[in-house]
Amino acid sequence: MINRRKTRKIRIGKIFIGGDAPVAVQSMTNTKTDDVAATVAQIKKLEKAGCEIIRVAVPDMKAAKSLGAIRKKISIPLVADIHFSHLLALESIEQGVDKLRINPGNIGSVEKVAQVVAACRKKKIPIRIGVNAGSLEKDILVKCGNKATAKGMAESAMRHIKILEKLNFRDVAVSLKASDIERTVESYKLLSRKVDYPLHLGITEAGTIFRGTVMSSIGIGHLLYSGIGDTIRVSLTADPVEEMKVAWEILRSLGLRKRGITVTSCPTCGRTKIDLIGLAKKVEKLVEGIDKDIHVAVMGCVVNGPGEAREADLAVVGGCGVGLICRKGEIVKRVDEKNLLKEFMKELEKF
Repeated sequence: MINRRKTRKIRIGKIFIGGDAPVAVQSMTNTKTDDVAATVAQIKKLEKAGCEIIRVAVPDMKAAKSLGAIRKKISIPLVADIHFSHLLALESIEQGVDKLRINPGNIGSVEKVAQVVAACRKKKIPIRIGVNAGSLEKDILVKCGNKATAKGMAESAMRHIKILEKLNFRDVAVSLKASDIERTVESYKLLSRKVDYPLHLGITEAGTIFRGTVMSSIGIGHLLYSGIGDTIRVSLTADPVEEMKVAWEILRSLGLRKRGITVTSCPTCGRTKIDLIGLAKKVEKLVEGIDKDIHVAVMGCVVNGPGEAREADLAVVGGCGVGLICRKGEIVKRVDEKNLLKEFMKELEKF
């Protein structure tokens, strides 16, 4: 059982993060935000895949003015991602977004920040401070030997936090992202000792599906296992739907959330006498998108097969051209290999 760090609880639309709320899964669109139809279509796909909070880029006023139309057509909280412009932040708030991602230190004077904070307070919209190793303030970089260190990232976060606290605004979440695991993990640990704001986890610019999955799983997984983190975003150079698959698998693997069917399968060896790799891939594909808390095991021989079958709700144990289908540890069918998938699906439908 992971003992999660106690944080302040904030509301983002209908979703809560922090406190006793479950770790929320979020993503970001890669469409042009002012293309409302394309952006909504992608968000709908992400909703279906398990996205609970969605962020969109707001690079200009045209994008900002599109947010209201997008918000009306989706079911999950909408976050506006803004840099350098308090006017874009104010327009996004007017359009009805559920959260802002800004760094108050780079959107202008204290007066401009105060305008944004006042608008957020009025509409009960939280702010995420997003520190990125690639864009630290110049004076912090100089202090850290012209290197974006974990200590420098935590200092940058505290600087932005204090701006909001001076304005008596504490409806805040924070992220500190680098493109490597070490700095990311260390910066989160440093900040978690200083503040109780909910933390948004992620490894930025993690890479394509393979590398990005490994990087995110290690970095985000390490922090979550340490009890740190209230919401996660897996960053992949890929269709953002792929981010959902990785994010939910991280949470399921740590026992923090349950969603969809869990498939375990053995790695195969010289004892395997069935096309287990092909079978496991087909089973995984068939159950994708089925939101039921069911444990399925696909095993290749009698060494570990029976044990795994006892622990799974439904199991396939391979033999020599045949397979056993087990339900709650009991053998229910002996099936020829060519009919295994068909009979497996019949049993799965009974759940």
